[in-house]
Amino acid sequence: MSGERDLRKLLSGMRPELNPGRYVFTTVDGVLPPGVTPVVTVAEREGLTVVALREEADSAGLAYDYVAGWITLRVHSALEAVGLTAAVAQELAAIGLSCNVIAGYHHDHLFVPYERAQEAVTALAALAKGAA
Repeated sequence: MSGERDLRKLLSGMRPELNPGRYVFTTVDGVLPPGVTPVVTVAEREGLTVVALREEADSAGLAYDYVAGWITLRVHSALEAVGLTAAVAQELAAIGLSCNVIAGYHHDHLFVPYERAQEAVTALAALAKGAA
C-alpha cells in the first residue's frame, strides 16, 4: 500500500501523537547492550546510533546528551512525498524547537526536546487544522 503524496492531505491528516517515555540518542560500537531495545538505529562510520528509552540507556551505562519526546505523525506518508518534513520543521523552528526526523515506511517520527514535546504536538495539531 503506497502512502499519501499530496502535501495538503499529509498536513491535514498528520494527527501527531506523543508516545510515552523519554528517549535518548546514544552510540555503540555496533553491538547492542543487553536490555536495550532501540526504536531507531542508524549505522554510521563512527558507530551505531541508537534511539532508545532513557531508562534502558541508563541501565546499560550508555552516555547521552539529548533527551527527547517521540512524536509519531499518524498519516501514512509516501517516502517520496515532498514538503512534509520541511513544513513540520518550519513550524517547530518558528517556536524555537529542534526536531530530529526519522522516516519509517508508514509514518514520520519526530524527536523533540522532551520538556517541550506537548508544545510541539499542539503546534503540529494547529498546523494540521490550518491545512484542512
